[in-house]
Amino acid sequence: MGSRSPFGDVVLQYPVARRDESVVEDYHGVMIADPYRWLEEPDSEETKEFVNKQNKLTETVLKSCEVKEKLHKRLTESNEYDKYDCPYFGGDKLFYRHNTGLQPESVLYIQDGLEGKPEVLIDPNTYFTDENVTFADYIIKISEDAKYMVYGTTICGSDFISLKIMRIEDRRTLPDTISWVKFTKVSWTHDNKGFFYSSYPAPGGDENSDIDAGIQNNINQDVYYHFLGTDQSEDILCWSDPENPTQSRKADVTDDGKYLLLFVGEHSDTLHNVYYCDLSSLPKGLEGYKGSKELLPFVNLVNNFEGSYTYVANDETIFTFLTNKDAPRYKVVQVDLKEPTSWTDIVEEHERDVLETADAAGDNKLVLNYLSDVKNVLQIRDLRTGELLHHLPLEIGAVSEVKCRRKDSLFFVECTSFLVPGIVYTCNLEGDEPDLRIYKESVVPGLDKSEFDLSQVFVPSKDGKAKIPMYIVTRKGLQLDGSHPALLYGYGGFNIRITPSFSCSRMLLTKHLDVVVCTANIRGGGEYGIEWNKAAVFDKKQVTFDDFISVSEYLVSAGYTQPSKLCIEGASGGGLLVGACITQRPDLFGCAIADCSVFDMLRFHKFTIGYNWISDWGCPDKEEEFHWLIKYSPLHNVRRPWDNPSTKHVQYPPTMLCAADHDDRVVPLHTHKFLATLQYELCLSVENSPQTNPIIGRIDLEVGHGSGMSTQDFINEAVDQFAFMAKAVGATWVD
Repeated sequence: MGSRSPFGDVVLQYPVARRDESVVEDYHGVMIADPYRWLEEPDSEETKEFVNKQNKLTETVLKSCEVKEKLHKRLTESNEYDKYDCPYFGGDKLFYRHNTGLQPESVLYIQDGLEGKPEVLIDPNTYFTDENVTFADYIIKISEDAKYMVYGTTICGSDFISLKIMRIEDRRTLPDTISWVKFTKVSWTHDNKGFFYSSYPAPGGDENSDIDAGIQNNINQDVYYHFLGTDQSEDILCWSDPENPTQSRKADVTDDGKYLLLFVGEHSDTLHNVYYCDLSSLPKGLEGYKGSKELLPFVNLVNNFEGSYTYVANDETIFTFLTNKDAPRYKVVQVDLKEPTSWTDIVEEHERDVLETADAAGDNKLVLNYLSDVKNVLQIRDLRTGELLHHLPLEIGAVSEVKCRRKDSLFFVECTSFLVPGIVYTCNLEGDEPDLRIYKESVVPGLDKSEFDLSQVFVPSKDGKAKIPMYIVTRKGLQLDGSHPALLYGYGGFNIRITPSFSCSRMLLTKHLDVVVCTANIRGGGEYGIEWNKAAVFDKKQVTFDDFISVSEYLVSAGYTQPSKLCIEGASGGGLLVGACITQRPDLFGCAIADCSVFDMLRFHKFTIGYNWISDWGCPDKEEEFHWLIKYSPLHNVRRPWDNPSTKHVQYPPTMLCAADHDDRVVPLHTHKFLATLQYELCLSVENSPQTNPIIGRIDLEVGHGSGMSTQDFINEAVDQFAFMAKAVGATWVD
């Protein structure tokens, strides 16, 4: 059927998706229909046809969005500025990534020291001949002698990557290729002969198949060691535990090169058991394990998954870790391997602030990065005693990254905020006082931060147990009369902290469309430590949605906006947030955008690494936990608001569900099934449906969970999403 859209003269001709009414599953005595289960097959012709029809509908809707062309032009112009990643030392060389503005991918550079002449090491825009192959930028690891570099490539943005090795001197990539690597750490041995990594068995057992993992569970991650110049089939299996197939495993060589640490993770890698192996004690070294099925002789140091652990430093057998065991906001501890049951607090847990990272630098100093009311604060402390030595005077908002080596007195700090695109500082610890200087700075053409106001408010929660922080960016001198469009972003899951970050597109929304841009730090995240997370997990997950609804209501009551002009946005776990909120309170929002989201809370654990999310949500295979999940699962809670007398004039807000066809983290079946369900229940199954707001899907092809996208892809996505939002909330362009 066709229903008139408020989007100009567009008639919404929703594609009719086949409903298989025979698919009904018994969940602990409750019969649950799943008529769109066929959409779980990403490569079927029927699913591809569904995606193509949805994208065509979305193209039709977007053509009616008046600001699209202007937004595309301005966003392209505004993105043409130098962007720098945080530099780091490898051997005696300096490495960093730089994008001149509109390059599809950032280029990796190498230079001698701080003032050396930069040379291109890898330009992924010209290096790869296959346009679907992109740089997996989180995998760049330099050997101790700076002669070799491990880097990763991904096909169509898959989380699965292939490891490659470059000889730095002549920029030659060696024949070595390591496949089926995912969520790994790469760590070289100090003899420069090879490195440790983690990988999964090839899906289907075919080591020669293409990197396209589909939707099956990824289990049995193992740790290997690769010798340069050998085939992957010859790699040494260092750790394997098939009795615990869902655990994660990462190996890390200590700064002195003597020990190998093994971190075995559970619950989205937030709890660890820790093991160590004295590499120097192996009678024949790692070579002695070639061709052997014997695993490395690891010794258990931490057991029972009682906290998270991150290696900081070691002096012989005395090890320093960052942990949240018995410290929800984290602390720094030390242990002597000779007395493994005796642990000492070096830096105690702060009474309120969260210790995000701890790094060793300048031989015997600690660089600590605290989060204080969602703003970062840096301290320098003594590594051995924990004594506070200095506060670093940074007032920019968020510390994106700290890059240190213990042997260097100089380290790098990358900072950003809602109004500042990026500054890289050097900090030298040689003198009596830290010497902090700007090394690289990004400047956006035409952006004057004095034209904007930035504030932070704390909104009382529904249950009265918390005050929810929210950042608000407006144009200077905004009148709080409720007339302004607003964009509210949230996440609220997995102990993840959402800190200030710069977005060209959001700044343009405020500058040209008068949009109030807001970021809410709701419970379920980690902005105040693990307790902030635990307040909104399992049977308390509704707390996350209630917090988001509370800050939405605040924006209305305080005069920033009104429901018809309020757009909510979330991605990944934040997309679940958006889905839950529009099914629970469709009256409160004027637009909704969800990207790469989880919507089917009864089957999320059955695909790729979805089992990891049980740590926050619970498992539907358990009866009690099923009843938690069914209450808010967006896919299973689509109701027609007008059937309720109290909301008979309410419909769902204009909604755009975005996904990527090669997303093997949050598989696109969630979006496909929710989209089909919304369109059927609200539009196709109702004659003369009151649902005249569009429900559309934007599914990217040949990309993954934010990976595999070029600069232009990100621009195009932002333009489509925010042009749709502008139309939905009635925002008009002002030059």
